[in-house]
Amino acid sequence: MQLSPILLVHICAGTTGVLSGFVAVFLRKGSRWHRIIGNVFFVAMLALGGSGAYMAVLKSQIPNVLGGVLTCYMVATAWMTARRREGEPGIFDQVALLTILAVAAAEWTLGIEAITSPTGMKYEYPPWPYFIFGSVAFLAATGDVRMLVRRGISGTQRTARHLWRMCFALFIASASVFLARAHLFPALLQKTGVLVLLSFLPLILMAFWLIRIRIARASTKRPTPRGAEVYSLQA
Repeated sequence: MQLSPILLVHICAGTTGVLSGFVAVFLRKGSRWHRIIGNVFFVAMLALGGSGAYMAVLKSQIPNVLGGVLTCYMVATAWMTARRREGEPGIFDQVALLTILAVAAAEWTLGIEAITSPTGMKYEYPPWPYFIFGSVAFLAATGDVRMLVRRGISGTQRTARHLWRMCFALFIASASVFLARAHLFPALLQKTGVLVLLSFLPLILMAFWLIRIRIARASTKRPTPRGAEVYSLQA
């Protein structure tokens, strides 16, 4: 079968993005290999989202255009969060906020149009995907506004921002592979629910790491018992 160059890029980027994403999420955060694999994931996901949005524009598939833009936004803002350790937000963050607000507005508009349409569909999709992705986009925009108002974030908030955006981008990629194209996999994987698990595994891992970050943050804020403090000073 002959593939167009852009479709070939899309397939290779999706495969690389899913594999590198699952590897990165299991590596120790902040380690050298986590950064290397994370950069591979970042580039692959930009190529995946960009090529997907381009092909969707050619086919007038508005939901896929929004999905591609959302994917690029998620990985770009997550990557910038990890890369920029200090300093105030810049023009990139302002453009990113305007972009994700436009995505949120478009998703909700399509969701409302799907509800009010005679078929209950819009571009062959029911309302709930539009409202889910629109809500995620609005949540991300809220985080951008908070960061701009505070002129930057640090500590666990910075880690959580990087983590959930990367994981959600990985979820978009994995669901596009394992759910949307389940017919490409053996029947055994389809019947046992393995493909569903792989699709939602990024969200499960995201929840795990966010809870772990909260627990670690709470433990660092816990006051040290007086006796333990004295013992520490004596030691």
